[in-house]
Amino acid sequence: MEAKCSTAELVQELKDWCRREELDDAHSLMVLIPEDVANAQIEEALGTIKALGRVRVRGRTVSLKLDSHRVLCECKETVDPTKVPPELLPEDKMKKWMIVIAYESPTPSSPLKSLLEEPPESGSAESIIRAVGDLLTKMGTPSGDNSSYRRLRVFSGTLPTPVGEESLEHWLEHARLMVEESECSPKEKRRRIMESLKGPALAVVKAVRTADPEVSPARCLEAIESAFGSAETGEDLYFAFRLLQQQPKEKLSDFLRRVELSLTKVVRRGGLPTSRADRARVEQLLRGAIHSDMMLVQLKLRERKENPPSFLELLSEIRSEEEYESSRTKLNTSVQRVHTNSATDNRQDNVERLRTEIQELKSMFTKSEVTTLERGIPPGLIGPCSIIPVKINGQHCDALLDSGSQITIIFKPW
Repeated sequence: MEAKCSTAELVQELKDWCRREELDDAHSLMVLIPEDVANAQIEEALGTIKALGRVRVRGRTVSLKLDSHRVLCECKETVDPTKVPPELLPEDKMKKWMIVIAYESPTPSSPLKSLLEEPPESGSAESIIRAVGDLLTKMGTPSGDNSSYRRLRVFSGTLPTPVGEESLEHWLEHARLMVEESECSPKEKRRRIMESLKGPALAVVKAVRTADPEVSPARCLEAIESAFGSAETGEDLYFAFRLLQQQPKEKLSDFLRRVELSLTKVVRRGGLPTSRADRARVEQLLRGAIHSDMMLVQLKLRERKENPPSFLELLSEIRSEEEYESSRTKLNTSVQRVHTNSATDNRQDNVERLRTEIQELKSMFTKSEVTTLERGIPPGLIGPCSIIPVKINGQHCDALLDSGSQITIIFKPW
């Protein structure tokens, strides 16, 4: 496919490309593909090489001389030439893809062997033990720039937010956490920020870096927030913070999280001093939690305004109170269900008892001995339809007889 370009030329092109994109060539490679292959297909195909880990396309160019595309990819794992094939034949493809690697893995050597080969300053056992200890300390210290990290998700600044991208607030939250907590160098932090940007957002940071090549990662985030964030001042955000209210069926803990998110923006924009944040949080919770009055009374927040709890302390207390209310509600529901089941069982017992009595009454007239009373049938009662007293299985009843002296209806006993 690329017979007109030597391997050395392709490797140099890959190194230059990595330098322009601020990518580590130890985690990068270039693949030569036909022009009808989508980025997702490239990532899926290279992902079958387990030694590369997760692969992401970072750029692609068209070869003007040859009928192919050159694609720059970044890998989560270090690219090991001994474990990555020079060519790849994806499924459903007729041509092989050439893989170009710029990183050359160093020849493995034993640090302990190197240490022992170097003569110590003194031949004592103490010096050797001290040297071995220093070596183990160095080997146990991870490299900040090459350590694994959670990659920032993509942000472009396009609205509405495309599928697979982060919104501005979520992206800034994760990016700030990386800048503040990561132990890697400022250059590595800046690279991580830029690799997650594309489109208008990437253009903004590139413009900032053009003016200041050594711009700090924090300044890059400020530029993104200024370009795509809200133009509200600290006072505007504080006013919106004071208007927050709990929604129907919204748990108090969820409302507290919304309050905290808004309060953080206010403090960051200078709308409120950090020293007053805890008190403002409690005051807004008392003002805006209109559906949790009883829980606020249980927490005694009004009495604690002068010495307010922190966000984490308050969240823990509210969660505990919510768990208690939830367990109490479940217990009441279970007791009510038991009472309902008991009443249903009683009704069913009554119905079964009535059915039994009816069945017994019916059986009294099946093959029963029907005799008149010993005093006989009173004169004048025998006719087309007469009522006479009878005794059925020892019980006195009234019976309706037709002209054939056949019982047709039995009345209540007497």
